[in-house]
Amino acid sequence: MEAPDLDYIRKQFPALQDGYVFFDNAGGSQTLKHCAEKISDYLLHTNVQLGASYTVSALSGRRVASAKQQLAGWINASDPVEVAPGPSTTQLLQNLARSFVKTLKPGDEVIVTNCDHEANIGPWMNLREKGITVKIWKINRDDLRLHTDDLERLMTGKTRLVAFTHVSNILGTIHPVKEITAFVHERGALVCIDGVAFAPHRQVDVQDLDVDFYVFSFYKVFGPHYSILYAKREHLEKLPGINHYFIGEEDLPYKLQPGNVNFELTWALTGVPDYFNELYSAHFGENEKPAFQKNSAVFDLLSAHEEKLAGGLLNFLAGNPKVEIIGEGRADRSVRVPTISFVHKNIKSSDIPVKVDPHGIGIRYGDFYARRLIEYLGLGPKGGVVRVSMVHYNTPEEVSRLCRIFSELL
Repeated sequence: MEAPDLDYIRKQFPALQDGYVFFDNAGGSQTLKHCAEKISDYLLHTNVQLGASYTVSALSGRRVASAKQQLAGWINASDPVEVAPGPSTTQLLQNLARSFVKTLKPGDEVIVTNCDHEANIGPWMNLREKGITVKIWKINRDDLRLHTDDLERLMTGKTRLVAFTHVSNILGTIHPVKEITAFVHERGALVCIDGVAFAPHRQVDVQDLDVDFYVFSFYKVFGPHYSILYAKREHLEKLPGINHYFIGEEDLPYKLQPGNVNFELTWALTGVPDYFNELYSAHFGENEKPAFQKNSAVFDLLSAHEEKLAGGLLNFLAGNPKVEIIGEGRADRSVRVPTISFVHKNIKSSDIPVKVDPHGIGIRYGDFYARRLIEYLGLGPKGGVVRVSMVHYNTPEEVSRLCRIFSELL
C-alpha cells in the first residue's frame, strides 16, 4: 500500500465529519471513536473501585491491568510496572521530580534544555530550592539543534540527570535520543525524555532508545486527556514513594501515583492500540505478527504521508520572502515531524490565526509553553510563532486550502 486510506482513517474520528480542518494537533489531536466508546462502556458497566472480591470489581481490575499491559507493549517496555499512567505530562514530571530529588544531595547537578516545553524544565528548576545545581543546555543558534559538544561542557562527575525533548513542539526537529542517551550514560548520568511531540508521529521504543524516563500525553496521540510515564524498573525500584505512607516502596508504580490512576481513561487508552491494529489489517491484511511490529509498519506508512503534507506547506512558506520558517526547512521525515512554525516580517503572529478562523481552519500562535525557546530566539515581540501542526488524518487538500488562504494573508 503506497498511501494510507484516508477515507477509512477519517471515519474513525467523529470530529472530522463536519468538514472543519484541525491544524492544531500538537496542542491536542482529535479523539478516536474507539476511545470515547471505551470511556462510556467503563462508566456505564464497570465503574467501581478496584481490589474488591465481587465480580464487577474483578472485571474492572482486569480491564485496568490489561490496559497497562497494552501500554507497555505500545512503547516496548519490558514490564507493565514500568508504565505509570497519570493526568498529564506536566503532572507526571512533577511527580517524578518530587521523588527523584530525594535521591540527590546538595551540589548534585541536573541539566535541562532551553528548547523543551516547560513541563520538562520547571520541575527540575525547582530542585534548586533543595540545593541542586541546574544547568541549561542551549540549542545551537545556527541550526537550532542540540549538540553533544555543548552538553559535554556542562557535564561533570556530579551530573545526575539530563532532561531533554525528543521533538521540539515549536521546531518539529527530531533529536537523536538514542545517541544522546548513550553519550549521557557513558558519563554516568540518567536521561528524562519528553516525547509529547514525537509520539503522535513515530513509534516509541524505550528499550531500543535505552532511556531511563520517558513521558508523553495520549490526548495528542488520538486518545483521551491522559498520559503515561515510563521508568526503567531498576530506577523505579530505587525511587522513594510520594504516595500515602503505607504504600510500600515495592508497590510499583503505585508509589509514584498519588490518588491512583483514572480507571476509565486508562481503559480508554487501549482504543489507540486497537486502532493501529485495525489500520494494519486494513492496509496490510491479517497476519500473526506481534503488535509492536504491526505498529512499526503502520507508523512507517503514516509518516510517509505526513512528510508529503509537511512538504506542501513548507514549500509554500519557503516561496514567500516575508516568511521565516522557524526550524528545519526540509520535510524529510528522518529529521522532522509535520509541526511547522513560522513568523512574518511585517505581521505579528497573533494577527494571523484570527484571519484564518472564519475559513473553518484551526491554527494557533504563541509560545506553546516553550517560552524559554521563544525568548531565546527573540520572538516574544512577534507574539511568538504561528504554528501549523498536522497528523496523519489531515489531507493534501486541507493543506492546499490553507495555502490558498495564506497566499491572501501573508
